[in-house]
Amino acid sequence: MSAATPLPETRVLAIASHVVSGHVGNKIAVFAMQSLGCDVAALNTVQFSNHTGYRQVRGTKTSAAEIWDLYEGLKQSYLDNFDMMLSGYVPGAASVEAVGRIAEALRARAQEQHETNSPGSFFWVLDPVMGDHGKLYVADDVVPAYKQLLHHADLILPNQFEAELLSGVAIVSMETLHEAIQVLHEQFQVPHVVITSVSLASPDHPVSSLSVVGSSRTSTGKARAFKIVFPAIDCYFSGTGDMFGALMVVRMREAVAAQEASSQGADALLSRRAWLSDDAVESVDLPLARAAEKVLASMHEVLSKTCEAMPAQMAKANALLDRKGIVEADARAKALHLLKSGAAELKLPQNVDSLRSPQVNFRAVKMEFK
Repeated sequence: MSAATPLPETRVLAIASHVVSGHVGNKIAVFAMQSLGCDVAALNTVQFSNHTGYRQVRGTKTSAAEIWDLYEGLKQSYLDNFDMMLSGYVPGAASVEAVGRIAEALRARAQEQHETNSPGSFFWVLDPVMGDHGKLYVADDVVPAYKQLLHHADLILPNQFEAELLSGVAIVSMETLHEAIQVLHEQFQVPHVVITSVSLASPDHPVSSLSVVGSSRTSTGKARAFKIVFPAIDCYFSGTGDMFGALMVVRMREAVAAQEASSQGADALLSRRAWLSDDAVESVDLPLARAAEKVLASMHEVLSKTCEAMPAQMAKANALLDRKGIVEADARAKALHLLKSGAAELKLPQNVDSLRSPQVNFRAVKMEFK
C-alpha cells in the first residue's frame, strides 16, 4: 500500500460462520482484515467444531432472532459505528432477511454520523453463499431472500452458479455472462459485481487456469467488465470464497482511496454511494479491478504455500495411521480424508506477508462483448 494513500480508518462488521478449528468464514475474515489494518467485529452465524468439508461436524446455528439480538446489543452500547459490512454464510431465509435489516440500519447510522450528506459512508460487501457446481446447499427459500436484498448491497461476490441463480441467466458463453451481469446491474441495481469463479472456454483462458470476472456499473447501468486469468492449483481448499471476500473489503476501500487521492479528491469518491467511479474510467482502471488484482495475488501465494506443505503433512499422517494399526480400507480412507482436510486448511498465520504484500502480479483485461 502506498504511503501516499493509506487505508482510511475502517471498522468492519463481519457476519459469517465460525469454526473452532480451521480457517473458513469469520476465522478467515477477522484475521485477514485485522492483518491489513481494519478494526473487525465478528457476528457468527454458526458455531461449528470444524467446516463441513470434513463430512462430520458438531455445533449449532444462530437463529435469525439471535442474529438480530446481537446487533441490538451492539446498538444499545453505541458499538454500531461501522464503515463497512461483510456478510457470508447465513443459515436460512429468515436469517438472510435479518442480515439485510442490519445492513440498512448500519447505513442509516453511518449517514447520521456525517454533518454533510455522505451516501458512501457505509459499504456492504455481500457474498450470497448458496451453492456451487450446480448444487444448492441452502434451503430453496434462501434464493428469493437474497434477491430481495441485492439492491441494498454495494458489491456482491457470487460464484458462477450463484450468479445464475440470482440473475436467472444460464451462463454458458461470454454473451450470457454479459447478460447475467447486466441483469444484476440493471434489474437489481447492484453497483459492483465480481463473479468469483468462471468456467468458460476462451483463447486467453488455458485449461490449467481459472478466471474472475468483475464489473462496476456506469451511471446508466451499463457494465464495465474486466477479467483476471490466473493459474489453477491442483488441490481442493475450503474457505477460498471467504478469503476473497475478506480481502476485497480492505483492498476495495484502499483502491477507492488511492483513486480519490490521484484525482486530488475530485467529487470525493469515498463519499459517493457505492464509491462508483465516473463513467470515463475504463474497466481495467476501476478500483474494483485494482482491488481484485491484489486479492488474487495474495490468494495465489497463500494457496500455493498451503499446497506445497501438504505432502510432508500427509506423509506424517500415513505414518501416524501405521503406528495406530489402522489398515482396514474403509477406516483408513475415512481417517486419511479427515487428516487431508486438516492439511488443506489455509495457512494464513504462517503467510501473513502474502496477505499484506504479495510478490506475484495479476492484471485485469478489458472484456469486449458483441
